[in-house]
Parts: sequence; structure tokens; C-alpha cells
Amino acid sequence: MKIEFIPLQMHGDERGSLIALEESANIPFEIKRVYYMFDTCKNVTRGYHAHKALKQVAIVIRGSCCFVLDDGKDRVEVILDNPAQGLLINSVVWREMKDFTPDCILMVLASEHYDENDYIRNYNDFLRYVHNECE
Repeated sequence: MKIEFIPLQMHGDERGSLIALEESANIPFEIKRVYYMFDTCKNVTRGYHAHKALKQVAIVIRGSCCFVLDDGKDRVEVILDNPAQGLLINSVVWREMKDFTPDCILMVLASEHYDENDYIRNYNDFLRYVHNECE
């Protein structure tokens, strides 16, 4: 599975740093939804789903966390700990997030509005979906 990080250009001076996120510039899709997670309790794993169509870019604003990404063939763990780097998560990729530091703030940019019908929430259903999509 190809893991794609998106470098986010940081601007700054003695006053601090700034990163701009722009659809079709450094974000490869139209941004229709933004959400963020924080105060995640110790030893909690989140996610446990895939999306049929939605694409996302995950950016850790503070702290760090681990993403487990699975395309039905390969399973890869990726640490996010750099706010100047986004992780592109394409559609039909199972994702789990774990090992959140106490200060972690994880922001996610999404290509679509929330749609429960786009979710695959059972791993065996995900594997069947991947298998049927490849035929």
C-alpha cells in the first residue's frame, strides 16, 4: 500500500508559524467538512471503519498519534507527529487511530459531507467490499 504524505508549507518568523490549507492546491480535493479530535483518553483506539467514496487528509496539530491503514492486502502503521505534514487517506482504506498523546489534537479534512451510508464499519464487510470492487 502506498502511503502518501502531503508536505504543508510553513511560514513563520519570530512571532510564530502559520500553515495555510487550500483545496486543489495542497489539499487534493474540495474540502466539504473539517473536524478535529482532542482529549482522547489513554489506551483508546478510534476509527475502525473505511469509506466507500470519501477521501481525507489527517493533520496532527499538536502531539502525536498512530494511524493503522489497511487496503485489504497490506496493513501499515504510520506515526503522525508533524503539523507541517498531512496524511492522505484515500477511499476504501480501513483506518484505526491509536496511541494518542495526552496533548494530541488531530484535525481531519474531508472531501464529502457526513453520510452514514458511505461508512463500512465492519472489517469483514470491508474485506468483502474490497474483493467485490477488484472483480
